[in-house]
Amino acid sequence: MSSHIFIGITDFPRALTFYSALMDVLGLQLKFCDPGKPWAGWMSPFAARPLLLIGRPFNGEVAAAGNGQMIALSASDRAAVERAYHVALVSGGICEGAPGLRPEYHADYYGAYFRDPDGNKICVCCHEPA
Repeated sequence: MSSHIFIGITDFPRALTFYSALMDVLGLQLKFCDPGKPWAGWMSPFAARPLLLIGRPFNGEVAAAGNGQMIALSASDRAAVERAYHVALVSGGICEGAPGLRPEYHADYYGAYFRDPDGNKICVCCHEPA
């Protein structure tokens, strides 16, 4: 369904550290990194798309998090959700909802919510039973 997701950032080294740690937990691999542009992208080891990209906005304006926008990333299991949440907070993220079941979505939905250092809201979730 998605080709790529682009997340605007203001401090590339900080964002690269944050997202590199998070993508490592989720098993995504770095496809490219160009600090001169600056931007970087990750992909699944099993498919070329979708990509998750971070970078300075193309219009040259300051990146700003959108109200009501959120990016949800899949985790293979609940332990990976918990590891991703921990890595995000240690790497400068801010809690928006600790790991746990969210039965209002469905019986097996296990997710964690946080904001990256630029304020972008991220969810890491698993849809599989424990």
